[in-house]
Amino acid sequence: MTEVLQPTRDVRRVILASSLGTVFEWYDFYLYGSLAAIISQQFFSGVNPTAGFIFALLAFAAGFAVRPFGAVVFGRLGDLVGRKHTFLVTIVIMGVATFLVGLLPSYATIGIAAPIILVLLRLLQGLALGGEYGGAATYVAEHAPPGKRGVYTSWIQTTATLGLFLSLLVILGCRVLLGTERFEAWGWRIPFLLSVVLLGISTWIRLSLDESPMFQKMKAEGTHSKAPLRESFAEWGNLKLVLLALFGLTAGQAVVWYTGQFYALFFLTQTLKVEAQSANILVAIALLLGTPFFVFFGWLSDKVGRKPIVMTGLALSVLTYGPLFRAITEAANPALALAQSSAPVVVAADPADCSVQFNPVGTSRFTSSCDVAKAALVRRGVPYANLETSAAAAIRVGAAEIASYDANRDAAGTERARFDAALETALEAAGYPRTADPALVNRPKVVALLFILMLYVTMTYGPIAAMLVELFPTRIRYTSMSLPYHIGNGWFGGFLPTTAFAIVAATGDIYAGLRYPVAIAAITLVVGLLFLRETKDRDLEADA
Repeated sequence: MTEVLQPTRDVRRVILASSLGTVFEWYDFYLYGSLAAIISQQFFSGVNPTAGFIFALLAFAAGFAVRPFGAVVFGRLGDLVGRKHTFLVTIVIMGVATFLVGLLPSYATIGIAAPIILVLLRLLQGLALGGEYGGAATYVAEHAPPGKRGVYTSWIQTTATLGLFLSLLVILGCRVLLGTERFEAWGWRIPFLLSVVLLGISTWIRLSLDESPMFQKMKAEGTHSKAPLRESFAEWGNLKLVLLALFGLTAGQAVVWYTGQFYALFFLTQTLKVEAQSANILVAIALLLGTPFFVFFGWLSDKVGRKPIVMTGLALSVLTYGPLFRAITEAANPALALAQSSAPVVVAADPADCSVQFNPVGTSRFTSSCDVAKAALVRRGVPYANLETSAAAAIRVGAAEIASYDANRDAAGTERARFDAALETALEAAGYPRTADPALVNRPKVVALLFILMLYVTMTYGPIAAMLVELFPTRIRYTSMSLPYHIGNGWFGGFLPTTAFAIVAATGDIYAGLRYPVAIAAITLVVGLLFLRETKDRDLEADA
């Protein structure tokens, strides 16, 4: 492995410049996700806390929704005018949009304009990121010698995790220096404002780069594409490869990535009620331990192929996500795990009396006895099962049963007071904790479990840049690889936290959200095994 980790000085500069700029761009993009709970308070305070958090996740997902459009716009530009100039434009857009989030007044100051402007800035970030990844991966791959594309492009694969790690590190530093109260009041803006410094560094680094040698050669020979969008998506031979790259590669890779990093963090803080700073530290340690394996699996893919490694990562995820997240619960909040097993909570109600309690604009009120019961458990962070009955809704905590009430008929609030007191007494008696007890959190075990999730991420993500580059011809490579990558990661992956938490809120089962990544990874595994061909020995210039 030593041999392949010693590129020439010029290629080292290419890898460093491309990777460092991309790290900063991911840092900008993921600040929002790392601060989703605070952002929901700052910009969506006009709705109830549960809806506010889901709405904040939707705004987070908005940046992912437009990534494919950024891939089309900037991918076309990259194939027409060059790789270097295109990802100079993307990083400037990203840096400016992130800086403006740090200056944006809150909902309390300017009302509904605050979340609207926030979403617009997220859309700009998503467009920029849609053009970034394909450019960086293509640029590095086109500088790499044959037999080393996996390990060289794997450095680009580290950037998303390093960007997330950097965002967590800066956030933790600000929390420690300012304290929780000041950080949540105004200190959360500092990490966003720091992006202007990173923007300056990234722009300076990228200005020093030369254009990709393969692109320069095509330009000189006049063989570059005049219509990359038509060649990429209107001609069946290439469109078939685009669809295969999406459904046999990137969709599954995306849900594994977001489950192993973002969903794991949200699961710790929102479901298991681990204190935010502790959860960030635990995830950051796992990220730090796991990041070198991006390069390892990229290197290994040069030896054994890309496909076996990616497919193995998908298979392990499908088979083990359930047991791993249950083990995380037992390690991070053992009191909750014990209470679940010894005194399970059940909501017995008529299904016709129950609503899907997702109300991001705050216009609906959920007042039926079933809705009242479920809302009370969601607020308390208590998982529950559902039992169909024709009787009035009730909550069963072990052997205890608490009758719910119809909020429309309780004008004086006497029934609510009775219900709240009885439920609190029953939950406390059954051992359900309000938050995870820091003294009981098994930190080494949590880190070890998060590290396993990270290994799956590195297996599926480490070799994927090289594989995507190798699937498509040079003249339309930027456009063709960017779209399936960003549909997979922007849509299948980006909407994972929102989708998973909506499933949890609807079912009451804290593990039900895993059905989504498991299903997508399983589909990708089947398609990839059956139809995806190995690419590691392909000559990139053979069909330029």
